[in-house]
Amino acid sequence: MYLSATDPAVNPGAPLATPSALPPLCVVLDLETTGASPAHNRIIEVGLCEIENGQVVEEWSTLVNPQVRISPFIAQYTGISDELVAAAPSFEEIAEDLYHRLRGKVLIAHNARFDYGFLKNEFGRLGFDYQEKTLCTLKFSRRLYPEHRRHGLDALIERHNLSAQARHRALGDARMTWEFVCKALAEHSSENSAAVLAQILGRPSLPPNLPAEQIEALPSGPGVYRFFGENNTVLYVGKSIDLRSRVLSHFSGDHRLRKDMRLSQQIYRLDVIETAGELGALLLEARLVKELAPVHNRRLRRTRALHTLRLLPEDARGCIEVAALTQLERKDLSQIFGLFRTRREAKKVLGELAAEQGLCLKVLGLEKGRGACFGYQIKTCRGACVGQEPLALHRPRLQVALAGLKLRTWPFSGAIGIREISATGRTAIHVFDRWCHLGSAADDQQLAGIIDGSSDPIPFDLDSYKILSRYLEEKGDQLDLLPLKTSR
Repeated sequence: MYLSATDPAVNPGAPLATPSALPPLCVVLDLETTGASPAHNRIIEVGLCEIENGQVVEEWSTLVNPQVRISPFIAQYTGISDELVAAAPSFEEIAEDLYHRLRGKVLIAHNARFDYGFLKNEFGRLGFDYQEKTLCTLKFSRRLYPEHRRHGLDALIERHNLSAQARHRALGDARMTWEFVCKALAEHSSENSAAVLAQILGRPSLPPNLPAEQIEALPSGPGVYRFFGENNTVLYVGKSIDLRSRVLSHFSGDHRLRKDMRLSQQIYRLDVIETAGELGALLLEARLVKELAPVHNRRLRRTRALHTLRLLPEDARGCIEVAALTQLERKDLSQIFGLFRTRREAKKVLGELAAEQGLCLKVLGLEKGRGACFGYQIKTCRGACVGQEPLALHRPRLQVALAGLKLRTWPFSGAIGIREISATGRTAIHVFDRWCHLGSAADDQQLAGIIDGSSDPIPFDLDSYKILSRYLEEKGDQLDLLPLKTSR
């Protein structure tokens, strides 16, 4: 097993920072990993420098056996191969020691979101709730040196003449990150540095009426949060893959968004609903916004009045109608075209198609009365209204004209479930059939209930359609898809 020994003498060349410029307890950390996704990849090396009052007091590093294969690209990039980590400890074996080294200290890292995300996921799988402030030196460089375009670690090494030793190894990169912090602080006034540090650390200015213990209890996983005002009025519903960070962002000291400032003054209570992943959070947010109609939510509330064009069966009295989306069920989806904010807009588009394709205004239901339609009189209709064009020829031309408005085809043979599992083991299966979200199940009993009730009418919902369509497009290859048999 390879585990580097703590260096009691510490790096003799370690630079010092102005003690008053930084929080008294910090950890400068760097991770090497098997890839870029905290949810799917694993840590293969940890390196850190523990800082007290601006001075390095201890350095520590270890290789980590990720218990998965290391790709040739990562092995070449870092110099860490499968053979090198074969005898190294797993993350579970180092977790308790590492957790205590990090607990209660500000995490300093270059592109801190990357390292923090990996730490939270790895700790979360083992039941550790890791939540600490971060100081991102990438953001720090951008704020202090806005005249430069590049702020990656390689650019900082070149620009600030950093000691580029053991590049792409965890402890070597952590040392260079600390060296940059010290040089940056030395090159700027304490007032300027303190102002920038306060912005990056994001110290929250808590709402005056919100109990502090509700903030302390916030989890760091995915889910939905709700802000309540006086008399339990629902003010706002939001979602995030990191509830704690997202909620705190509403209360950042500078209140960049006017909406956040108003919210901060109105909030008396908040609660959160944890989900198994991002998809569950998106679906739950869309549903709660419709149900609760929060004062400060607008986007997801606007979709309620949408209309579409519905192609009727051949034996129906008409051939097409304008229908509200709430009137449509799953069986209708193959014959609906376009999404319109108003009935008037839907009819306008249908009239434009009639003029472009020579369709009959009366057959389309846009005109009533006897005799020829106005389009026939101005020679844009081929005469379906007066019997010159058989309806059997008019209908396929209408179908061709509508093709450009058709919703995305359901890409599966039947209903599907999408399974999500959080870092802490929370599981959910989201059931869909022809873009309609039938429900989400946390266990087999709930899943059976959704499947047994799948023949019940479910109205088409634009938000579910957009959420799932975008999710399949962006993350289709990463999703855990389950074919399901419903009772429809």
